[in-house]
Parts: sequence; structure tokens; C-alpha cells
Amino acid sequence: MNAVQPITHASSAIDTPRGRIRDLLTRLWPTVIAYSVIFAAVILVTRLSGATDYVGPDNDDGMRLVEVRDFLAGQGWFDLMQYRLGLAGGTLMHWSRLIDLPIASLIWFFGLFAPRETAEALALAVWPVSLILPAMLAMAVAGRRIGGVAGMHISLGLTGLVIYAGNRFAPGAIDHHNAQLALVATMIAMLLDPERRAWSYAVAGVAAAIAIAIGAETTPFVAAVCLTVALLWAWEGEDFAAAAKAFGLALALAISILFFATVPPRLYSMVTCDNLSLGYYSLAAIGGGLLLFSAVFASRLTRLLRFAALAVVGAGVFGSAIVIAPQCLSDPLASLDPMLVELWLKNVSEAQSVFVLGRTDPFSLGAFYAAGLFGIAVCIFRIVQRDRVQIHLVLLLLLTTSWAIALVQVRGATFSNLISILPLALLIIDIRRISNGDSENVAAAFVYIVTVLASVPAAWAVGGGLISMQTENAAQKKTAEPAKKISCTSQEALAPLAGLPAGLVSAPSEMGVPILRFTQNRVLSAPYHRNQGGMLTELHIGLAEPQEAEAFLKGAGVTVLAFCPKDPQTREIAKLKPDGLYAALGKGNIPPYLEPLPKPADAGVQFFRYRPTTN
Repeated sequence: MNAVQPITHASSAIDTPRGRIRDLLTRLWPTVIAYSVIFAAVILVTRLSGATDYVGPDNDDGMRLVEVRDFLAGQGWFDLMQYRLGLAGGTLMHWSRLIDLPIASLIWFFGLFAPRETAEALALAVWPVSLILPAMLAMAVAGRRIGGVAGMHISLGLTGLVIYAGNRFAPGAIDHHNAQLALVATMIAMLLDPERRAWSYAVAGVAAAIAIAIGAETTPFVAAVCLTVALLWAWEGEDFAAAAKAFGLALALAISILFFATVPPRLYSMVTCDNLSLGYYSLAAIGGGLLLFSAVFASRLTRLLRFAALAVVGAGVFGSAIVIAPQCLSDPLASLDPMLVELWLKNVSEAQSVFVLGRTDPFSLGAFYAAGLFGIAVCIFRIVQRDRVQIHLVLLLLLTTSWAIALVQVRGATFSNLISILPLALLIIDIRRISNGDSENVAAAFVYIVTVLASVPAAWAVGGGLISMQTENAAQKKTAEPAKKISCTSQEALAPLAGLPAGLVSAPSEMGVPILRFTQNRVLSAPYHRNQGGMLTELHIGLAEPQEAEAFLKGAGVTVLAFCPKDPQTREIAKLKPDGLYAALGKGNIPPYLEPLPKPADAGVQFFRYRPTTN
């Protein structure tokens, strides 16, 4: 009787409301849905309450909308030309229709019962927020697999904070980075399957293929995932054979399907390093195929021979890269014109390295790098202590790869911050257990609180911000009157273009996307590396002396020139070339071939109609 009494008591407890809630909190789907709904609601309320535009602030958000509009207007699935960007003929974009399609579908659906602008606003709010669920689900699965129910809840909480603090899942954020984050989380969750089930690794292979097809930013991470699977197979052999086969086959098949489904037939033989092309397709298919072949025929060999087979596979993939896509083994932006590097790329915040960020904004370093470094240190400590070695080895390889990428380009920090959640969740569980075991131990409680805070990138951001505020001269800040914000890119600022026939506008690159979005004009420049010709032409126009600048305007077919004196690139050009056209316009010296157009009172941009002078 005494032996069965606890079971009866537990059963009755679950029948109570508190017991049913406790039972729900241990289940995956109800918990994930609850967290996702809460964070989605908070993001919608906080972000939409102060929003002035339904498109995200990033240029990529606006450019994606322009691309989707063209797609809905009848531009072909395989036709990725942006005909209104750059020199005559347009610019071939490197983005994927895989992201255009769901956004276009949502706009079409909402357009059935709402005006176009309202349909766009609804679609642009729904799409990024809807991706919170798959991202949270993947992190919950990963946390549960390595840390049980507690790991699931801590992973969900920390992931929600990362999502809320960033802008990747906010309404209007329709570039591909949010989808990439969800795919990265999915790959990690599948690789952490303790039972090595084939379906988990098949899902990881498919997610890796989709990540490559969406954008090249995750290619190094996908390579690290492939290396992780290969090393696990070489170490475990036959016990891991089914998982390796599933991953290799899924990767090879999925990347093949996506290549032929998204790449235009005329570009099958072209190798580009910023999107899915023959280069990444062949390497992924060859690598997946060779891993599959090895798992089928070499799994029963000794460990030493399996590693030898893996070395042959690696040599085959590397040799294929040298033959098929040698240019993709280096920086894809290495071919960028030096003038663009100096006047454009160096000023792109998300492309800055840790060294540049350390000089320009040192107090933000913690938000980008501290959590990732903390996670790396925890992984190394656990491995040295022989504590869940394989889990921490896998996380260390993936986290170190992402963190190293972030050192080169700060935008990679979003991925390293996400991955760091998992080893830090395990650490939080252990410290919490110690703290709860000795409730009167103040030191243990303090360590627990500090560990939780150190695991949240937003906490580092707040700390850095507070320190930054302390270093500023508060007195000067109080006496200075805040300058009124005058825009060069708002719809109101661009209104003068509405009364003109559609033509070619020469404007700073930061104005390019808004002009494409709000008008029917073509633009020379927008901040995209494939538009080197158009960007260089706009720079030469601003740098050239007024008489020489007319030759550039005439040669490119420009009809309107935009001058925004507050634009950072424009200011830099004027400073660099005091006798150039932008410097002259800044001083009020307008050449005879430029006719000023009426300017709205609150606009920061002055438009000039170009009228060729007669010789």
C-alpha cells in the first residue's frame, strides 16, 4: 500500500488545475506556442505603436518589397533583374525567390479584401512575426534534447529575449536574415538528437540546402555543420551510419531540387559566390554524395580507416572547389572597386569588423561578442572537465565558426548570440541547482543572477549604453538644442519626383531604395555590390568638377540629380573633392545645366532637373 501511495497522489495532482498546467509546461508544442504568442504579441504592440512606416528601416527590407512588387506585376520566377537599378539594362540581384514567394502570396491574399498598401502592410507584419514560431520551436527542441524540460524553458526565454532585442523578426523586416536564423536553429537542434535518428539528420540536410539557397551568408556555418556530421560518422562508425546517410542524401537531393527550381537555365554554368549557383550547388551535392557513399561502404572499417576515408572526401570536395569555384574560396567582395570600398563599404555598419567597431563604437562590443565568447569558454571548460563532451564539442565547433565570422563582419553576431544560448542554458541549469540546494548561500544566488544576465546580449547592450552615457559631456548635451530631423528619403521628401516623367535619378546610394519604392523612376545607385557600375558613376558625378560632371550625367542618361547635404557619403565626397560638383552645390553654386525643382519645406533633399547645355 505504501509503495503505490505516491503514484496515486501524483495522479490526483495532475487532475487539479495546477497539475494540468504543470503537465502542459512539460510538453513541447503547447510550451512553444505559448512562448511564441507572448513574444509575438509583445513585439507587435511595442514596435507597431511607434511605427511610422510598415517597411523595416533596413534598405534590404525596402528592396525586397520592390522585388516582390515586380514579381506580382508579372516579372518571371527566374528573372531576378532589377531593371530600374544601375546603368542601362539593370542589375542582376543575388536574392532568392524562396523569400519573395511567401511575401507575395500574403500580399495577394490580403489584397483580395484590402487596398494594395494595406495588403502590403499586413503581409509585412505577418511574415517576420510568423517566423518566430519555427525559430522558437527549433531552440526549444535543442534545449530539451540537451537539458530536459528546464533546458527547453531557459532556451525559449533566452531566445525570446534575443528575438525581441533585435529587429530581425519585427514587423516590416522582410529580408532573409530571420529565415536564416530559424534554419540555423533547426540545424543545431537536429544535430543534438541524442538518439541519432535518421530523420533528424535528414531535416538538418534539408535545412542546410535551404539556407544555402536563401543566401550565402550562412555558407560557412553550413560547411561547419557538414564537417560536424562527417566527424561524428568517422568517430562513431556504424552506430552513426544511418544518420550520416540521411544527412548526405537529404543535402544532395534538396540542393539539387533547389538549384533547378530557382536558378535560371541560362545561368546553370555560371559561378557566383554571393548566391546559389553552380559553385555552391556542386560542392554541396558532391560533399553530400561522398558522405553518403562513405557511410554506405566504409562504416564498418576501423576508426583510423574511417578518418582516412573522410580525408579523401575532404580532398575531393576541396579539389572540386579549386576546379569549379576557386574564386569562392576568398572574400566574395574582394573584387569590389577600391573607391567603393573606401566610400561605401567601410561605412556599412553590418559589414564592419570587430576592430573597426572597437574604434568607432567600443561600448557596443559586449552586445555583439560577449555572450558568444562566454559560450565558447563554457564549452571549453565542459570539455576539459569531461562533462557531456560530445554535446559541447558540437556546440563549440558551430559557435566558434559563427563567432569567427562575426569578428570579420559584425552581422554574424546574431547567429553566434543565438547558438550561445544552448551551452549557457546548461550552465544556468547547473548553477540554479546549486543555488536551490543551498537557499541561504548568497554567493550562489549572486553567481546565478550574474550568469543569467551575462547570457543575454541585451544586458551587455544596456551596460555598454550606460557606460557610453557616462562618458559623454552631459552639460554640452543639455545646452545644445536638438536638431530637427529632416529626411532625404521619406515619401514626402521625394514628392517632387512625382510631377516628372519617369527617368533616371542620380542620388546617393542610401536614397536609391526609397526612390525605387515610392516612384517609378530608375536610379543609378543603391547599396548593393552587384551594382558597381551605377554606384561608381554616381560617385564620379559628385567628385568631378561641374563641367566634367555634366559628361557623366549625359553619358549615363540622367534626367534628375538629387543632392542631400546631410548624407554621410555626400559629405565625405564634398570634403574629399572641394572643387567637385557636390562641394559646389553645398556652397550654393549651381551649374547652368541643373534646374532646381520646388522643394518641400521639411525635406532635406534638393532635386535638380538636368538640362544638357548646347555646344
